[in-house]
Amino acid sequence: MDKFDFSGWATKANLKCSDGRIIRQDAFKDNDGQKVPLVWNHKHDDTTQVLGHALLENRDGGVYAYCKFNNTESGKTAKELVKHGDVDKLSIYANQLKQQGPNVIHGNIREVSLVLAGANPGACIEAVMMHSDEGDYIAEDECIIHTGDYFSLNDETIIEQPSEDEKKDELEHAEDKTMNENKATKIGSDKTIADVIATMNEEQQTVMCALIGEALNGGFDDNEDKDDEGGNEDMKHNVFENEENNANVLSHADETAIIDMAKAPSVGSLQHAMEIYAEDNSLQHGIDDIELLFPEYKDVKPGAPELLERDQTWVGVVMNKAHKSPISRIRTRQADARAAEIRAKGYTKGNQKTLSANLKLLSRTTDPQTVYRKDELHRDDIIDITDFDVVSYQYGIMRRNLEEDIAMAILIGDGREDVDPDKISEDHIRSIWHDEELYTIHADVDIAAARTALQGTDTSVHFGDNYIYAEAIIAAALYSREKYKGSGNLDFFCTPHLLNVMLLARDLNGRRIYDSKSDLAAALNVNSIHTVEQFEGKTRTTTEGATKKLLGLFVNMADYQIGSTKGGEITKFNQFDIDFNKEKYLLETRLSGALTKVCSAIALEEPVTTSAQG
Repeated sequence: MDKFDFSGWATKANLKCSDGRIIRQDAFKDNDGQKVPLVWNHKHDDTTQVLGHALLENRDGGVYAYCKFNNTESGKTAKELVKHGDVDKLSIYANQLKQQGPNVIHGNIREVSLVLAGANPGACIEAVMMHSDEGDYIAEDECIIHTGDYFSLNDETIIEQPSEDEKKDELEHAEDKTMNENKATKIGSDKTIADVIATMNEEQQTVMCALIGEALNGGFDDNEDKDDEGGNEDMKHNVFENEENNANVLSHADETAIIDMAKAPSVGSLQHAMEIYAEDNSLQHGIDDIELLFPEYKDVKPGAPELLERDQTWVGVVMNKAHKSPISRIRTRQADARAAEIRAKGYTKGNQKTLSANLKLLSRTTDPQTVYRKDELHRDDIIDITDFDVVSYQYGIMRRNLEEDIAMAILIGDGREDVDPDKISEDHIRSIWHDEELYTIHADVDIAAARTALQGTDTSVHFGDNYIYAEAIIAAALYSREKYKGSGNLDFFCTPHLLNVMLLARDLNGRRIYDSKSDLAAALNVNSIHTVEQFEGKTRTTTEGATKKLLGLFVNMADYQIGSTKGGEITKFNQFDIDFNKEKYLLETRLSGALTKVCSAIALEEPVTTSAQG
């Protein structure tokens, strides 16, 4: 043990780190007696940064390291830095960590590093933890542990930590002194540079110290300093960089400008000052990996992620305007008095009076169906997500999905095939679009006929397609109202595209026909117009085999009844799966739905194909 250059604690046992983990005694006992590389600042992927080796000794209190420099230029320079007291901290890189609760019980030290300064006072551990099959935690990536302890030279002389006054004196009188992390120079009136540096993460602090130390060591040409130090040429450049990269240094003038900028109230932090200076000066002196100095990303809107979804305004209209019944088993009955045989008759004296035809009774029943939305969250995720209530967020999404699907089932069906086991059956929630003719009037929109009617025989007159389309829609809507038997104050549900086509209709002089939705609603004789993205491209096949494209629905939702016990209440359930550590969530309702008046809705359709018979 007499041939080493210096020694110190590589890591201490029973040391509580800044993240709450505790490195226990003998956590690295397997490394006892092993020799590992001694490198600069954990750059173990670069052979030029290997400074020597470290012999590890597991002791009561932790792992002690006996370190020896090699004879490379980097090793020689590092040795001088250690002897001079410019570098006085050790750090380790370890992997294969195991953790029980907060206790780190096992790991494998891969290298010991010289660092300019401990990134944090006291102990610090950087690792990403995950579960093993045995129930322990295992570090997934690399782990760097800083203890904050100072090491000693081989003559057992302890490198004393300088006092605050000494640090200040050195900063005022020695330009070649590496910036100390506890520097007490005031920034503005309230913050010290130490306060600003505390806002940076460990990696940013390390890079900052390396860059400033590099600039100070390589940016001066004073003969006085050279003479005082005996003309040590090795200290003129960063010995831990390759020769070809020596030009990529930050000058003393750059450092001064950045710190002065950080003092300005409009800037406020050293990180921000570095970013501004890099942009304004186009990095004239060059800084590799400048992004390492940038601040962390911040959410534009803190809390829960903004929800991206289709327009849902129409859902509330459907659900709120539909008639609610406390009875889930719905029955509708009508007596058809439209037959000619049931008309009143005139009496001729002497003739026998005859009976009129009987009324035709119409009846149908609708039974309820359970509609649900089920999801799950891992309990670990629930605990780890702390910036918003993820459970409430998930419940909100589930409820919006459930209401949207029910509203879709009411208007046009849920879109699933009849054989799909997840289908919301149209025997239980009858869609307005697919309902039988007794309840929904299906009216075709004849675009070609409208074009012929408008153009006439004068081929020189040309109406725009939008105008022709709008006129065809309005004509079909108004003519179909002649058969309508439902309540007044209809609403029109259509695609956003159809609404835009009609609003963009122009006359022969180029003037808009309808200035607003309200003007168009008045022309259609409806209370309001609601756009439904989900209508786009929807088609149905008639019993005759013809294909019809849906354009829009006219209906007063008061004529549609939703039947459910407790008024269609949506019930919420949750259950904990102890085997898989998951919380399971369920929203469900049991309801039925159907139009309750004959001819109480109008479906406008555009023929796509004709029937096989036609």
